Amino acid sequence: MRLDRYELKSGEKLEVFEFISIGNKERIIKLVQYTPTNYKDLYNLGFGDKNAETGEIDDNVISNNGDSEKVLATVVSTLFAFTDKHKDAMIYATGSSKSRTRLYRMGIAKYLDEAKNDFEIFGETKEGWEDFNKNIDYEAFLLIRKNK
Repeated sequence: MRLDRYELKSGEKLEVFEFISIGNKERIIKLVQYTPTNYKDLYNLGFGDKNAETGEIDDNVISNNGDSEKVLATVVSTLFAFTDKHKDAMIYATGSSKSRTRLYRMGIAKYLDEAKNDFEIFGETKEGWEDFNKNIDYEAFLLIRKNK
C-alpha cells in the first residue's frame, strides 16, 4: 500500500508500536501490539486507543477521527516491521465486535490484490480456516508473510 501513514515509535523487539492519529477531532495515541500465544510462532494482533490511565490498549473505543485510511496504512506498516524481525510469525487478528471485524474485512478486501503479494491471508468461519474471500464475513483473520 502506498498510502500516507503516521510515524511509529517502537521498542527493540518491535512487539508494541505507538503512533498519534491526527484527525478532525483530536490527537489520539494509538497502540498496535503483537502478543505471543500458546502456539509456536502465533501472535495476536491487538489494536486500539491508548488508555491514558493504564497505558493499555482500549479496543472498544470508537474514535471516528476521520483518518481511518491513514490509520489502516500505519497498522499494516507494523505488520511488515514485525514480520521482518519475527520471520516465522503468523498473525491472528479479530475485531472487538462483529462490526469491527467486518470493518477489518473491508480494509483487507479493499487492498487484497496488493496484500496478496506479501501475505498469505486466511479467514476463519465456523467450519474452519479458508483462503480469504472478500465476500465472506469472517470471525478472524490469519496473516503469514511471504518471501521473508
